[in-house]
Amino acid sequence: MLFFAQAVLGSQLPIHIILGGLAGFTLAENKALATLPISLMVLVSMFTAAPASLFMGRFGRRLGFLAGALAGALGGALGVLALLLGRFELLLLGAACTGIYQSTHGFFRFAAADTASEAFRPKAISWVLAGGLLAALIAPELIRATSDYFAPIPFAGAYAAVVGINIVGALGIWFLDIPTPRRRVRGAPSGRALGVIFSQPKTLVAVICAMVSYALMVLVMTATSLAMDAQGFSTAHAADVVRWHVVAMFGPSFFTGAAILRFGHLRVIALGLILLGVAGVIAVRGVGLENFYLALIALGLGWNFSFIGATSLLGTTHTSEEQAKVQGLNDFLVFGLVTVASFSSGALLYAFGWTTVQLAMIPALAIAGIALLWLAVATTRSLSLSEQRQPLE
Repeated sequence: MLFFAQAVLGSQLPIHIILGGLAGFTLAENKALATLPISLMVLVSMFTAAPASLFMGRFGRRLGFLAGALAGALGGALGVLALLLGRFELLLLGAACTGIYQSTHGFFRFAAADTASEAFRPKAISWVLAGGLLAALIAPELIRATSDYFAPIPFAGAYAAVVGINIVGALGIWFLDIPTPRRRVRGAPSGRALGVIFSQPKTLVAVICAMVSYALMVLVMTATSLAMDAQGFSTAHAADVVRWHVVAMFGPSFFTGAAILRFGHLRVIALGLILLGVAGVIAVRGVGLENFYLALIALGLGWNFSFIGATSLLGTTHTSEEQAKVQGLNDFLVFGLVTVASFSSGALLYAFGWTTVQLAMIPALAIAGIALLWLAVATTRSLSLSEQRQPLE
């Protein structure tokens, strides 16, 4: 059911990413605000992530995901009205509703781990995220088939399709069977304090790498459609590039979990960060169609390895009693940096150009790389001291 939800419900996010900037450009008087719908979607996700996690911790995953699908359907309907009426503010309101959906969407990966054994958890997370591969195939085809349904009004049909996506996805979520957590007796402890949990090196590094990998992916992806439009490429070209980007994001998920079990979290995260840097190098080298394809594919692969690796690493740092508050704060921080990246993307593109968007990745990649190296050294030293303390046979 989670794979189904990731595939069906998840297909609305590529639609919003592909069309959000283009629809914003159509409706906004100030064209520098074209990517504001995408940025607002991420901003709302940041502020609703923690409440969504606590809601699911009390009432269960199914009800939380159904509420998210309802918000997603409302976002699609408002998008249709915005384009038919020519109202930019309605597009922004719809984006805010979609942001509520996105905050619940982020918990599919955590829900995969709820009933999985510790050994199977990395595979469960990555296999559920693999549903995004189908989402990548569904979204561009829906755009092609429905965008001109309300011609000559562009894109309105695709937003109408988003409503249908949420209805179909909600039908699948209805059959999701994850036990609702037992309610904690009032006054009873809920595990360690957040300050204690987030003072652990593993927790810090997992959160930093998740924040950086997701934010850099959004930074580049948000600007891609507009950058391609500026180079004279069609909406169909942009949709195809984003499709292959999303394929690269989720396609490796069928084996990412196995790679984590074999090579460890840190090596997989490191590979992801390297690929994010490679994506920037490819994009800087030219603005031909092949550069956009290769850069966005490398960007997707980098996100997959670094983000899934970080998510799996975070799962080793807390107990089930602590998961709602830890996951909520993690996603608040992740979407917080993603919001900064999304707002910065359009501004950087219009003010300084496509190359500057890529160069903006360097400081964040450096911070994540240093944090990862620090944890690797600390882990090695800890293992060495542990072996020295063991009595000789």
